[in-house]
Amino acid sequence: MNAIIPQLAEVALQVENTSLTPKAAAAIAVGLGALATGYAQRGIGSAAVGAVAEDDDMFVQALIFTALPETLIIIAFVTIFIVPSAY
Repeated sequence: MNAIIPQLAEVALQVENTSLTPKAAAAIAVGLGALATGYAQRGIGSAAVGAVAEDDDMFVQALIFTALPETLIIIAFVTIFIVPSAY
């Protein structure tokens, strides 16, 4: 899969023959952000459940660390509405 990434970047960054519309680029950005958020929360959530199982006083910290990656996708979602207004 890592061999495909440079080829995809080359297609996406073509200046003369753009194959992505701004809406498609925004959709890809939010989609990749959502995938990264899910990947991050997978490890954080399991560690948080283990920490709370060991010590009930860790609940607040576990909740904060579990919700932290969600802010990344919220920022990516807000970017959809801000960037298209620039052009």
